[in-house]
Amino acid sequence: MGKRKQDLGDVPMGGTQPEDSDSDDDVDMVNVDFEWFDPQPTVDFHGLKNLLRQLFDNDAQIFDMSALADLILSQPLLGSTVKVDGNESDPYAFLSVLNLQEHKDKPVIQDLIKYLQGKAASNPALSPLSELLSQTHVPPIGLILTERLINMPSEIIPPMYNMLLEEIAWAIQDKEPYNFSHYLIISKNYEEIESKLDLEESRPQKKKKKGGEASQRFFFHPEDEVLERNALCTGTIEYTHKQDEGHADSKRAFQELGIRTKGSLTLIDGAKFEDAVKAVTEYLKPPGM
Repeated sequence: MGKRKQDLGDVPMGGTQPEDSDSDDDVDMVNVDFEWFDPQPTVDFHGLKNLLRQLFDNDAQIFDMSALADLILSQPLLGSTVKVDGNESDPYAFLSVLNLQEHKDKPVIQDLIKYLQGKAASNPALSPLSELLSQTHVPPIGLILTERLINMPSEIIPPMYNMLLEEIAWAIQDKEPYNFSHYLIISKNYEEIESKLDLEESRPQKKKKKGGEASQRFFFHPEDEVLERNALCTGTIEYTHKQDEGHADSKRAFQELGIRTKGSLTLIDGAKFEDAVKAVTEYLKPPGM
């Protein structure tokens, strides 16, 4: 069933533009009615599975994405999908939460916990997460899974997070297992790297970074920057399955440099999650609101 329809006004539907762009010529402004739905097993399986593959990027092959999609769809009163062509169309975005403690015996969650534990242990910045996942009994961590098509406006995100807060509150009132000690958000970021195509074409290159200088990190999703400010810990993770030589150049749609994607993990204390959602809502509110 439909949750809510919102008119966000004129929104950009042309993808992310480079920060130093001085022209709006490449951005198409359109007025779109976005409609929020509960996850629906009979409609959303394939669209949700594709978005999950996009979320996990290179490492999607490690997990049973069909099982993960089924698990999300097994709790239709929690989480949302966003569509523009009605109920029967594929979702353009989704957001859901899974209780790692409640589902710890399911193979796909076991694989995820093992993966997340290993990645957290490899990054000192994620030591609080590593300690949580290393406990004999998995704590009630809410694993936030969310992804959207590249040209979806970020303004669709606050309604999904706010509806999730409401749904969690209702579920707790009904004594369902959604009282989380922490929330763990899986996302992606990227860094710019020297283009292989430019090297092959012998174009003049920008100055290389000095040895030891850290690469600048960019966000695919602007809300991630806000969520990180409210985090207990956050950190970038390397994918287990490495990209091939041409992969970085295949993603350079709006800039001269190649792009190398990485995963990111953000752990938020359960008591501070509502404040984090409020901060995201304020940051991404449509112009004029």
